[in-house]
Amino acid sequence: MTAAVRLGVVVLCHGDLDLVARLARIWADGGARVAVHVDAKVSAARLGGLRRALAECGDIIFVARRNRCSWGRFSLVRATQDAATDLLARFPDTTHVYLASGACLPLRPIAELTAYLAADPDRDHIESVSSRDVGWTVGGLSQERFTLFFPFDWKRRRWLFDRFVAWQRRRGICRRMPSGLSPHLGSQWWCLTARTLRAILEDPRRAEFDRFFRFTWIPDESYFQTLVRRHSAQVESGSLTMAKFDHTGRPYLLYDDHIDMLADSRCFVARKIWPGASRLLSHFPLPVDGQPQVDPPQPARMSRIIDQTVRRRVLGRPGLYMQSRFPRKDAENGKTSAPYAVIQGLTDIFPDFEGWLRGHLSCDVHGHLFGPDGVEFAGRPRIGPGAISADPRIRDRDPQGFLTSLIRITDRTQVFQFSPRDNQALNWFIATDPNAHMLVVTGAWKLPLLHSGMPFDDVRRVFAQLQRIELEQLDVLNSLWVRARLHHHDLGEFLRHPLPILQDVLSQIDPHSVPVAVLPAMRDPTGLDGMLRRLRNSGLRPRLTGEDLPASDLPITERTAAE
Repeated sequence: MTAAVRLGVVVLCHGDLDLVARLARIWADGGARVAVHVDAKVSAARLGGLRRALAECGDIIFVARRNRCSWGRFSLVRATQDAATDLLARFPDTTHVYLASGACLPLRPIAELTAYLAADPDRDHIESVSSRDVGWTVGGLSQERFTLFFPFDWKRRRWLFDRFVAWQRRRGICRRMPSGLSPHLGSQWWCLTARTLRAILEDPRRAEFDRFFRFTWIPDESYFQTLVRRHSAQVESGSLTMAKFDHTGRPYLLYDDHIDMLADSRCFVARKIWPGASRLLSHFPLPVDGQPQVDPPQPARMSRIIDQTVRRRVLGRPGLYMQSRFPRKDAENGKTSAPYAVIQGLTDIFPDFEGWLRGHLSCDVHGHLFGPDGVEFAGRPRIGPGAISADPRIRDRDPQGFLTSLIRITDRTQVFQFSPRDNQALNWFIATDPNAHMLVVTGAWKLPLLHSGMPFDDVRRVFAQLQRIELEQLDVLNSLWVRARLHHHDLGEFLRHPLPILQDVLSQIDPHSVPVAVLPAMRDPTGLDGMLRRLRNSGLRPRLTGEDLPASDLPITERTAAE
């Protein structure tokens, strides 16, 4: 047989008094006794309106002594003490006291909360964690909030607050906790047994404790959390109120679109409700369905969703660059939003490689997106996906924005060609991007030069220029910082085994790719050795030439089939 529970509720309010009246009635209609503390900053006219709105509710009282409350100051503790004292004096048979704000909405029937408390009536529900172990405080001062003095308001007198803290640190000031107390921290919102709460309020040393906590920082998160360890033998270190905070320490507002998540959480109370969330306010608390359910709150799923929201708000979406959240170098939340592939050198070996590749991959296969003459979108439109211009002047003003926008705006994997002739501005960006998949065949650009028909002096000049560009790119690709999935082959190595190399890479880019059976027609490498020898004899030093080319005169497609 469970013990009878008479629930009392302390409501601290200062804002929307219409919402306060609505929530106070919910508590009272559920059988709770309510003590409302209205901030002294609220005008007498507004307070009078609230009193009239709740005049017919006999179980709702207003705290006689109104405190002028400020965030992070002892005035919040004083308001709680005064309200709890008046509540226990007016309703002496109260067994449990629940601290709530004027924006705390009961989600489940009050009868279920009282039944849950009755299952273990001597247990105090308050988050109370040793300050040495707390890791969730925003802005630091986990230990110093007890060892330094904080006489200045953090919000209204921030300049004095910061300088007084710095002055105390330089002077080595270190306050001592009152004997017998160990500093603890936790959520401001708790539910204590009347026995424990009376013991805290009537402690013979209360004046000493109040003097100490009056000059701590944010004492509403430490006063009761510390003193409960002195007076309670059964502390359930957790709040029955679900209150989540963002990365700046501000509470999240709950709106109409949070209804399903709040219902799934099975929490008893949620904070902080937006006053305009009319559907949410009318949906909760849920109606009583048969016997009261005493299952515990299950806020883990909603906490995960909120944590993901915090991460997205702080870091942004992967690959989304915007003025308000432009990433720091090497600290981006993902350089790009999805995998993509860069294939270098294959269009020099196989003139029709782009069309052939489109037949093997279920991806968007582009030409040279960073080509000097223009952006070669698939099909060669003047305006690409997401209204991205094919004008190279626009692209080259922000190559990174061009690539990341293209990848983010489309649902399919983006595959494009690359060569030393293209804009090299993104070599480091792509090489250090884990989403990039790169197949690089070095030296392939020599084959178009072999068949260009240009005068030898022009061939020598272009050869030297492209070789220098490729060597600089290889310095990047050989770096320890490379995070792309890189497949690197020189020209000779690729020409010896083109089919297995392509099959392996394509299956990694697209697991559903069409198996490679026949390769496209390639440029004839005959005469490449002679061109390299002539360049060398002219004083140029060809490097990474892939001179170990297949000796057979057969076209490479026929040699592959014969093998």
